[in-house]
Amino acid sequence: MTPAVDTLIERLRGLMPRHAIVLGSGLGALVGELRDPVRVPYSELPGFPESGVSGHAGEVVAGYLGDKPVIMLSGRVHYYEHGEPDAMRGPLEVLHGLGATRLILTNSAGSVREDMPPGSVMRITDHINFAGINPLIGEKSDARFVGMTAAYDSRMGEAMDEAAQTVGVDLHHGVYMWWSGPTFETPAEIRMARTLGADAVGMSTVPEVILARFLGFSVAAASVITNYGAGMTGDELSHQETKDMAPIGGGRLAKVLQEMLRTMD
Repeated sequence: MTPAVDTLIERLRGLMPRHAIVLGSGLGALVGELRDPVRVPYSELPGFPESGVSGHAGEVVAGYLGDKPVIMLSGRVHYYEHGEPDAMRGPLEVLHGLGATRLILTNSAGSVREDMPPGSVMRITDHINFAGINPLIGEKSDARFVGMTAAYDSRMGEAMDEAAQTVGVDLHHGVYMWWSGPTFETPAEIRMARTLGADAVGMSTVPEVILARFLGFSVAAASVITNYGAGMTGDELSHQETKDMAPIGGGRLAKVLQEMLRTMD
C-alpha cells in the first residue's frame, strides 16, 4: 500500500466504497449530497497533484450517497496544466487500492449537436482521442496494451439509463472527443468534430478512462453540456460560461447518479 492509501484508510474509519466518482468543472455540488462526509485535501495525500483550475476543489470526499458508500475526487488535473497525460494515475491507483471497482467519470463539455443544448446531460458511449496523447506511454509492462473496444461498461451504462428514466432526466447518448486544451476549439474544428462522429468536445476524461481500464475498473462517464461548440451561436466561449452552466446540468446528473447507485448491487 502507498502512504496515500494508508492515510485514507485511517481517515475513512472503516468506510470501504466500491464506487468512485470523479467530479468535473462546476460539479462539486454533488459532494453536498453525501451523508456523513469525510474530506481530505489533495495536499495531505502524498502523490496527489493539485489542480490549478478554478471550479475544481482538490479534495477526496467519502460518505454515503443514499445508502451506498461512495468516494469522490472533487477536482481533477488536466493535461493542459502541466503537459502530463498520466497526472491522474496516482489518484486512480489509490482509489483502486482502497477497493473501489467501479468508476464514474463526469465532465463539462461543449455540444456539437443542435438538439443537445446547454444544461443537457450526455452519457458517454465511446470516445475519440483526438489529442493523440496516451497516459500509458512509458509503461514498461505488456499491460499497457489495453483493449478499448468496451471502454465504457455496458451494465453501468444501462443502470445510468434506467436511473435517468426513473428520475425524469432526458439523458442523451453520444461520443466524446478529447482535445488537449486549454484553448477552446475553432468553428472549423467543431465542424470537423461533427464530421468525425463526435457529439461533444472537452479537455478531460479520456486519459482517465484509459488509466482506469488499465487498472481494471469498470467505467461509466457522463458530460454536463455547458455550451454549444464554437461557431454554432456566434458567441465567444469562456471558462466562466462553463462554471455558470455546469451546476444546471450538474443538478440533473446528481439525481441520476443518486438513483443509479441506489439500484446497483
